[in-house]
Amino acid sequence: MNGFVKVVKELPPDIASKEPVRVDCSKRKGQFDYFESVLPSLLKHKYISITPAMSQRRDRYPLYAKAALCQACYKALRLTRSLEMKASQLLDAIPKPFLSLHLRFEPDMVAYSQCEYPDLSPASIKAIEAAQVDRKPWTGELARVWRLRGKCPLTPNETALILQSLSIPLTTNIYLAAGDGLMEIEGLIDTYANIVTKSSLLSREDFTSMHGNTKAALDYYVSINSDSYIATYFGNMDKMVSAMRAFNGLYKTLFFSRRGFAQLTSQGLNGKELKQALWKLHRDDFAKGRGSALSECFCEFKL
Repeated sequence: MNGFVKVVKELPPDIASKEPVRVDCSKRKGQFDYFESVLPSLLKHKYISITPAMSQRRDRYPLYAKAALCQACYKALRLTRSLEMKASQLLDAIPKPFLSLHLRFEPDMVAYSQCEYPDLSPASIKAIEAAQVDRKPWTGELARVWRLRGKCPLTPNETALILQSLSIPLTTNIYLAAGDGLMEIEGLIDTYANIVTKSSLLSREDFTSMHGNTKAALDYYVSINSDSYIATYFGNMDKMVSAMRAFNGLYKTLFFSRRGFAQLTSQGLNGKELKQALWKLHRDDFAKGRGSALSECFCEFKL
């Protein structure tokens, strides 16, 4: 809102000693109530307190008000100063240009999905079983239907196959945005050798002292500043990153289709035929996604 509204952290002394005149907006319905009720009180008393209208529907707001609300929220979202400094150092250490790849194939993630993966290594299967508790995987026909609905996370090997189908060069610099305990990673790094991670770029002391949310924040910062962003899932992290990238005009963002991949492989496609089908599946979305950013952020009102 800079340039439109002056925001202060403390009230001027001549105002701070007074009690504000309360203006109730909780039952307002029209978009012009500000001019009819709020503005006159503000001009008269100079110091008012507004009771927010939490029940008002945002679709009633004029377009410029929607833009102000949306853009203010996006511009206000930032990391703490110390964390942003660490994230900036991490970003500087990554070879440029680079692709940020958000890969979700941790034991708890796979266990939660309730998907079958019979071809995994014994160590991965053991880790998944330990994380399952009472969420047992679907079997038989239910497992097949579940996978065809796109409910199963892509493995690193499947991810590498889709990357190749999109003609992503094998020499591409890739920053791997992923949680701790990523399984079957050999399926990706055996194909794409120029992969860097937080643990490989940060000092051992820095990395081991960070908790999960801090590591996720670093991935978020790197991903919104990467040359390209690809996600194998569509979780909260991916929605935030894609929306912020779109807000900043970075449209090289792509979400792999788990449903499409499952349907193509269920048809028996493999090799060159499968790669061609995967390219056709993703080409319309390649380098033009806006994620879940609110459409009103992209109107002509730039604040």
